[in-house]
Amino acid sequence: MNKTLILATFLGLTMALKSSAADVKEVWEKTCAKCHGADGKGDTKMGKKVGVKDMTDAKVQAAFTDEKAFKSLKEGIKDDDGKVRMKPVENLTDDDIKALVKQVRAFKP
Repeated sequence: MNKTLILATFLGLTMALKSSAADVKEVWEKTCAKCHGADGKGDTKMGKKVGVKDMTDAKVQAAFTDEKAFKSLKEGIKDDDGKVRMKPVENLTDDDIKALVKQVRAFKP
């Protein structure tokens, strides 16, 4: 019985991790890709309009920490005049936001 419980727990965690990874891709497509593109290059109409940086560029990736990326996703980004450049992501847990940061880091060459 203990082996069954352990196996069921393991399978449940595995499924949760798989669904989390799928959810991140879905969130990226729905929330981020409009500006950042599916590939993170920012080569979209909106991305060019607002000056999105190329997340596949190692220098761009090196210019910010995971903490800064997390804060940007959670709180959004404003320019020096207080104009919103990126809205905060909504209805996501801190773990979801951490997964999005990992998604951004995956674009690093």
